Amino acid sequence: MNTMKTMKKISYVILILSFIAALYIMMTHMGLSKELNFGAGAYYYADIPEFERYIRDDVYESQVSIWIIMVIFLIWRAVMYKLWLYIDSRKEDKY
Repeated sequence: MNTMKTMKKISYVILILSFIAALYIMMTHMGLSKELNFGAGAYYYADIPEFERYIRDDVYESQVSIWIIMVIFLIWRAVMYKLWLYIDSRKEDKY
């Protein structure tokens, strides 16, 4: 049980340090390119030039239909959710 308390404390320290680091990065504008101004989404898209090219349907070309890709993604999500539930149920049995 002592290990769990230690892990919780370490997790909280990492969470707090991550939050402080994120605030510092935003306050000092680290990682932003002045020539790429995306407004509020700048931190998400500034590192991907021509990002709109990847989200437009008329530009995306693949031999596999986008619907098949989406179905595979949803199946993967369902499998991972079931795995998560299985792992979580095993965790409760241990403690």
